[in-house]
Amino acid sequence: MADRRQAAVVDIADVEIIAPNFKKRLSGVTSTIIQLIPVQRALGQKVAALGPGLPIDLPHIRFRDLLQLWTAPRGRRFRIWHARRNIEMLPAIFMRDILRMKLKIVFTSASQRRHSGWTKWLVSRMDAVIATSGRTADYLEVPNSVVMHGIDTARFSPPADKAAAKRACGLDAGKNVVGCFGRVRHQKGTDLFVDSMIRVLPSRPDWIAIVAGRATPQHISFENDLKDRVAAAGLAARILFVGEHTNINDWYRTLDLFIAPQRWEGFGLTPLEAMATAVPVIATDVGAFPELLVTGENETGVIIPRDNLQAMADAAAGFMDEADRRHAASARARAHAMEKFSIEGEAQRLNAVYMSV
Repeated sequence: MADRRQAAVVDIADVEIIAPNFKKRLSGVTSTIIQLIPVQRALGQKVAALGPGLPIDLPHIRFRDLLQLWTAPRGRRFRIWHARRNIEMLPAIFMRDILRMKLKIVFTSASQRRHSGWTKWLVSRMDAVIATSGRTADYLEVPNSVVMHGIDTARFSPPADKAAAKRACGLDAGKNVVGCFGRVRHQKGTDLFVDSMIRVLPSRPDWIAIVAGRATPQHISFENDLKDRVAAAGLAARILFVGEHTNINDWYRTLDLFIAPQRWEGFGLTPLEAMATAVPVIATDVGAFPELLVTGENETGVIIPRDNLQAMADAAAGFMDEADRRHAASARARAHAMEKFSIEGEAQRLNAVYMSV
């Protein structure tokens, strides 16, 4: 069936911020652009996307519109080009420095490793640099602003009736549910989650576990091995592989506990999505996770060492066995996500960086 959505082409004269996306494959960067632009525009920011792999109805400009970048937008001296990849920094440097187009370049880095010499040079040519976390900022050798990702706290919100939310997803409304969401693969630690559940669930009959996410073709054997382990433990009815869902927010609403077991992560939104849905979180010490959760007295969750099965099982058992602790962390998690990590807040902080250049 043909796509009948109307193409949202924006007049370049009204665009002050360009968000290029130069990779067709869906990625975290692409998802960020797709989610941010409607929010930015709702807040009055004149932003449009550029490039392939984006929804046709997302406000965008065409490549031929770049010929008009010698002219500044109405009421401004420059446009902002907000790059998020090397491939998007390089053409902007060419347009600004060689073609003398009226551009200022902002770059967002999510990398948590030392940059190559080439990337360092590109970053050194930016007018402003944004880091998505404090840990990312530590790897940058230029002045930067930390702007952490936000999420849609209306979409990711608690259910009015948790039992009904569980029934709507085909789960037993009488059971507590612990979940692990994301791609099924070794890097994401799905095996750690499954193995920890094999340890803790037999003595806790009031709990079930769900794995939500897709295994890409090269990881199918990994997923099948996990299913075999679950079956061998006699837990096939209590550790469920539910696949990938576009309504993942509905699945968060079924949860009483969320575990982010990653061995490596660039940033990682799943703990935020869980907390916004009033679900306490156990997360490994990777990506931005330690900066997302509140631990200790006013906990929204706990941070555990990466790749540590025993720590994961112990942390899960602690929350499973202490309902009062779990419920208190739930309420604090929602409030924390609303205050610190709304996508509207992210858009406003980005705009402050734009205005600074």
